[in-house]
Amino acid sequence: MSRNGASASLISRREALILLGAVGATMVAGRSNVYSASARSKDGTLPACILTPKQTEGPFFVDQRLERSDIRVDPSDGTVKSGVPLRLTFHVSAIRGAGCNPVSGAIVDLWQCDAVGVYSAVNEPGSQDTTAKTFLRGYQITQGDGSTQFTTVYPGWYPGRTVHIHFKVRANDESGKAREITSQLYFDDALTDRIHAQQPYSSKGRRSVKNPQDGLFRNGGGQLMLSPVESREGYLATFDIGLQMT
Repeated sequence: MSRNGASASLISRREALILLGAVGATMVAGRSNVYSASARSKDGTLPACILTPKQTEGPFFVDQRLERSDIRVDPSDGTVKSGVPLRLTFHVSAIRGAGCNPVSGAIVDLWQCDAVGVYSAVNEPGSQDTTAKTFLRGYQITQGDGSTQFTTVYPGWYPGRTVHIHFKVRANDESGKAREITSQLYFDDALTDRIHAQQPYSSKGRRSVKNPQDGLFRNGGGQLMLSPVESREGYLATFDIGLQMT
């Protein structure tokens, strides 16, 4: 799909938030069909990893197949997005019965808004046209131990949502059948407040929605929390993804 074709299919952020409200109500009613808090084997024992909750893709995923680890750079002009650096490591595991195994060769996509709440590769009414930009987007392929790593920035905010990062994992099971999970990552509100008191985040003003007010966060967000630790450059965080492969 061309970039223009992908952008034309996107709905506005306001329309998306209205739709997400309806989806959230559906997820509450059918939560057990959306994800399981843990994957149990037939004898009731717990595996070594936990099935990751699914969440909506949202309106801003564009499958550009941009393979890179540092997603701060915009390849169109070489500019680097400003913000507090965040090094994010994923460990992808396959849940099979009562056991877990690392998944190599899985495609992990990451996309997010910048420090002032703007996404690349979209043309949203009432906002700047970023269809020619690809900042804060990219994918990596997991290694033999199921790991992959991205360098990004701590995300900003936009009206209607708490602070979050989107991810998608695509892999094939042993039979060659395609498996996929799309979800979002969240942050502790107190940490976000500290970071957003700095520039360039503070130029956006005080955010309007925190985790408890976010409809998507209330449906599995507690299992999708990152726990960043400070480093010399910024913050480091690790997240374990469990895929149901049977």
